[in-house]
Amino acid sequence: MKKTGAQIITKLLEMHGIETAAGIPGGSILPLYDELTRSSIHHVLVRQEQAGGFIAQGMARTNGLPAVCLATSGPGAMNLLTAIADARCDSVPIIAITGQVNTYLIGTDAFQEADTFGLSFPITKHSVMVKTPEELLTVIPEAFKIAMNGRPGPVLIDVPRDVQTKICEFDAWPKIKLPLKDDESTVRFHTKDSAMTVLLEKAAELLAKAKKPVLFVGGGCNSPEASKALRAFTKSYRIPAVSSLMGLGVIPSSCSDFAGMVGMHGTYAANKAMYESDLVLACGVRFDDRATGVVSKFCPNAKIIHIDIDAAEINKILDSTVSIVAKVETAVTELTKMLKAQKANVKNEQMRAVWADEIINVNKNTRSTDCGSPSEEEKNKSFTGSANPRTFIASIPALAEKAGLKREDLLVTTDVGQHQMWAAQYYPVEEPRTFLTSGSLGTMGFGLPAAIGAAIANTKKRTVCFSGDGSIMMNIQELATLAENNLPVTVIVFENGTLGMVYQQQKYLFGKTYSASEFAASPDLLKIAEGFGIETADADKDADWYKKAFDEKRPNKPFFVRVRIDPEENVLPFVPGGKANIDSIRD
Repeated sequence: MKKTGAQIITKLLEMHGIETAAGIPGGSILPLYDELTRSSIHHVLVRQEQAGGFIAQGMARTNGLPAVCLATSGPGAMNLLTAIADARCDSVPIIAITGQVNTYLIGTDAFQEADTFGLSFPITKHSVMVKTPEELLTVIPEAFKIAMNGRPGPVLIDVPRDVQTKICEFDAWPKIKLPLKDDESTVRFHTKDSAMTVLLEKAAELLAKAKKPVLFVGGGCNSPEASKALRAFTKSYRIPAVSSLMGLGVIPSSCSDFAGMVGMHGTYAANKAMYESDLVLACGVRFDDRATGVVSKFCPNAKIIHIDIDAAEINKILDSTVSIVAKVETAVTELTKMLKAQKANVKNEQMRAVWADEIINVNKNTRSTDCGSPSEEEKNKSFTGSANPRTFIASIPALAEKAGLKREDLLVTTDVGQHQMWAAQYYPVEEPRTFLTSGSLGTMGFGLPAAIGAAIANTKKRTVCFSGDGSIMMNIQELATLAENNLPVTVIVFENGTLGMVYQQQKYLFGKTYSASEFAASPDLLKIAEGFGIETADADKDADWYKKAFDEKRPNKPFFVRVRIDPEENVLPFVPGGKANIDSIRD
């Protein structure tokens, strides 16, 4: 058969189950865009390429499958790179396809030429420039495998314009098996089965002897499969559980033994548990600086059992006593079986129960005062006037239910800043892949396009995007994309006239020298949203805003809410982890 490069790309995307792709066209990728019009793939036209990458992330983060974004050469690809880097940092499987100038023009400083491959190399899991249409038959299937297998991540395919138009002849399409699944056996440095049994037995022995163990879960567990295995583990072996930012939802926030998020913006109980523990079962975590603070003071007396799919994370920050390179669900399921088969040490079990009760009681007693945590009564109130953002965020599920929408039908995305940490602290995340945030790279502008992607992939749910008046401006043009696609997204923007996180750090660390953190002129965000054709509400004045934002009987249309907050009254504790956190978190 004879096909052009653009036809090959389109057909292979369809064969991989791609139904939606986000991007914006330009000269170097027009042949592919022309072919998309004859395909089954729905194209979402973004207003800036970075948003296309975040829309793809919103889809991929909620279902764990690779999503596709498109950009032209030069400035288009450059705009996309931030979203690609963000996906790499948070282990999100996306396929970025970029146009490139004709092969004979590469290296001549042609119009809109940039070394996309070279620039993308350090921020992708894999990147490739295709030189012939024949290569596409292997490059695209391989890209999907690489994006999924082991630790997920972004793959970039740079395709010159003439490769898209050139015709090639081949005998048959490559065989693609759906649904896409990662192959654990292909993971580099994967712990062999024979060694796995020995290491798990050693881990089980350590857990049996531990008196103050802690389960520490991260983004590597944020899947239904890993979450199920870990929840089963906690039922058979009682243990206080803490989470990184990326691990929220792995253990339900309502779980009686969940002590919250660890780290500089975490709970007192979670940091106390880590500092005083004698054993840490670390699953899918990388001990990042926001979690550990001063490394030497983070779980200083604990032995560490580290389970991770990425061998590069083992012993990178903290040395482990037992380390296993494997999928968390595989290793933890076997570990649970071994613990069940062991003869119980009643004395140790009693000591662990006392320890777990201590941590959970600390969490109950401090959550009512840390950072102004809302009471149960406050969670069911609506607000007018300057709001407490912690209470406001915590109240969202209850308000949605009042409006007729089940709380399990909500997804959450955030931008980056104070509102992000308030959401992480106080929004009750119950399930994996329902709280989407830019964790490692911390990219302002993530929330709105990620919410669009989440809504595209989850049409029966409503996505709530928490943002700030600083972050929302980074990609506010995507309100046009949201309105155009008429998606069930509620955007909630906290407005305080500042870059809140920067303002707070300047307040406490730089003697209240507010350098470039206060907005001299703030636009009317409600008028902007209305200008894009989106219905709005001012939560300061309208106590019933939630009835319109979450009413299940209304059409699934976007909604925009503004919430004014006081930058002086509403701050976050930001202190190092370890002992310093325990001593200072209430200061």
